[in-house]
Order: sequence, then C-alpha cells, then structure tokens
Amino acid sequence: MEYDKDKVDELTLALLYLVMHDESEEGARVWKGFDWDTMNRLYENGFIGNPISKAKSVVVTPLGYRKAKELFEKHFGRHNK
Repeated sequence: MEYDKDKVDELTLALLYLVMHDESEEGARVWKGFDWDTMNRLYENGFIGNPISKAKSVVVTPLGYRKAKELFEKHFGRHNK
C-alpha cells in the first residue's frame, strides 16, 4: 500500500511528544517503538538523534521538541471556539 510518508512522520512526531521524558533545554528522550523507516526519516530531518542503538529510547533534539509540541497541539489539542 502506498501512503503519505510526510503525514506519517508528522503524526509520529506528534505522538512522540506524548511519551517524552527527561525534558531539558537540550531536548528530551522518547521511547522508540515506532516504525524504523519513520524514525530514520525523523533523524534525517534533525528531529531526533540516531535511532540505531541498543537503547530503548532516543534523544529528541530541541528542534524536534518544539516541532513535536506544535504538531501535538495541532492534531490533538482542544481548541476553544
């Protein structure tokens, strides 16, 4: 099946915001339980550190943290009307 990889990447990054921990000015950490190809694309775009390791979590860059928060609020936030 063909699918829109950009949309998958966007929603994956938004969902990573939900499971972030150890947040600091340098970024945060997230569990890396998502599709490997998607995680590699997020790495190539500078949103996360290299996902290829034995660790069960990966570093989210400051850029990735800001973008993940923005996307989480966009897709899952309750907007007052």
